[in-house]
Amino acid sequence: MDPIIIRLICLAIGYAIGCLQFAYIIGKLIFKTDIREHGSGNSGASNMLRTLGKGAGFTVFTLDVLKALAAFIICALIFGGGGSFFESGLPLHPGLYGGLGALLGHNFPFYLKFRGGKGIASSLGIMLAIDWRAAIIVYLVGAVLLALTRYISLTSMVMAVLFPVLLLLLLHMPETFVIATLMAALAVFLHRGNIQRLLTGTERKLVL
Repeated sequence: MDPIIIRLICLAIGYAIGCLQFAYIIGKLIFKTDIREHGSGNSGASNMLRTLGKGAGFTVFTLDVLKALAAFIICALIFGGGGSFFESGLPLHPGLYGGLGALLGHNFPFYLKFRGGKGIASSLGIMLAIDWRAAIIVYLVGAVLLALTRYISLTSMVMAVLFPVLLLLLLHMPETFVIATLMAALAVFLHRGNIQRLLTGTERKLVL
């Protein structure tokens, strides 16, 4: 099959999986509320944590990580791709585009008028699937930074930007670096409001 067609199919599969908007679904089914009408207005784990509590936030975070990981693995299995959970030497692009599709589905779900989350939890799942070594470093840096600053937004952006840098140092293929860079750029763009609040000192800190 044509490599371009494979990439497009994987994007579509990933997007469908990413559209499983767990913050919205759990908010509606269990809490009888639209999470997008509260807090930051985002349908993601951070807003669930702040609005509906630690249990809801942790559950959504875990599911958002797993759905992106699942999108990567499913596409890799279908098209013979590689990644952290496969033998070395196999091409990364099936899982890579499946993961990218899942991120786009999470951030821009069509049935919610393209209003989703900011995709950090899903990005963490994709990182793990691409290269577990880089992912572990990102996770550790994120944990330390969050403990020191208590800013989820700052931590999220640093983690997103650090990942493609690590891929470059680990000598990944240019296409993998480019996709990771696009993911980082999207994360920073979606946090533009948070950046403004960080600069003005009005950004909320994490309180557990």
